[in-house]
Amino acid sequence: MTGSLGGHVSNTRTHAEFLDEAIQALRGTWDAERALTALFGAGYRPADVATGKKRARQVLRDLADAGAIVKVNERPVEYRRADS
Repeated sequence: MTGSLGGHVSNTRTHAEFLDEAIQALRGTWDAERALTALFGAGYRPADVATGKKRARQVLRDLADAGAIVKVNERPVEYRRADS
């Protein structure tokens, strides 16, 4: 199956939903590498690492735009839960 945002996932939830759940559960700061690891655990299989990190960064930006997470560092870019 594929999620609505692309890539193979174990059910029909989106990458953003998987990542939001992981961030809420695991807390801490999140960068593209940590986000990609969580997405990989959810079944996302990018063509290569660069593509995967690009997708992870986009999902993080989407979650920040939705108010679920906030950027806490500009370089390197890191996010945390909005309610932390």
